[in-house]
Amino acid sequence: MITIKKPEEIEILRQGGRILAGILNDLIKAAKPGAKTIELDQLAERLILENGGIPSFKNYKGHADDRPFPTTICAAVNTQLVHAPAGDYALKTGDILSLDLGMKYPAQGKGFFTDMTITIPIGRVSPLARKVIKVTKTSLEVGLAQIREGNYISDISRAIQNYVESEGFSVVRQLVGHGVGYEVHEDPRIPNYLDPKQPPVQLKAGMVLAIEPMVNVGHYGVKTGADGWTVETADDNLCAHFEHTVAVTKDGCEILTLP
Repeated sequence: MITIKKPEEIEILRQGGRILAGILNDLIKAAKPGAKTIELDQLAERLILENGGIPSFKNYKGHADDRPFPTTICAAVNTQLVHAPAGDYALKTGDILSLDLGMKYPAQGKGFFTDMTITIPIGRVSPLARKVIKVTKTSLEVGLAQIREGNYISDISRAIQNYVESEGFSVVRQLVGHGVGYEVHEDPRIPNYLDPKQPPVQLKAGMVLAIEPMVNVGHYGVKTGADGWTVETADDNLCAHFEHTVAVTKDGCEILTLP
């Protein structure tokens, strides 16, 4: 079921999103050569708790029989796309790192969920790495430009796919954006490609959406790594991921995950 958030609920989401964006900025500053992704994870958890929130990824289970996700952030490096737990990996110059972070805010009472992702270079990176980061970031902006009351999810999907493919890259099919707010994942499903099987969903003011293009340098296929969580490119090429939580308005959208 697609939910419409009330203005007072969007205000809480706005507050949480602002806090989350500030925390992500702190993680970006700490993501230097030599830093371990588990150190970034520990920093993220501490900052979330200090700011009155709860990590929404740690211990998350998509289904009752799933193993709980072990860390606060997803820290995907190079050919890893999403859902990579933080660990002992030490970042090095030339890596690209996707930091995916979610929070329930406030921790007490009825909290609301926001979600965001950025892919960043670690030190000097290759021209191809710079390009996939730039294209993925721009594809998010292109998708957001399609959001306004009366448009359709397919308008977002088409715009992202057309732009990414015009730059010679591919859009991941197996993973999509989603509604967010009351839960970590809600309806509607938001593909980053034009899916003929997707029923038409018209955008309405008050919808809160996580728009998250995931872009591969090579083929769009992905695989799950040996840990059972990390999603990687099937052909071991580079990939990138950007995400904002946004509220649909009559004239466009408001990005809720801004500092």
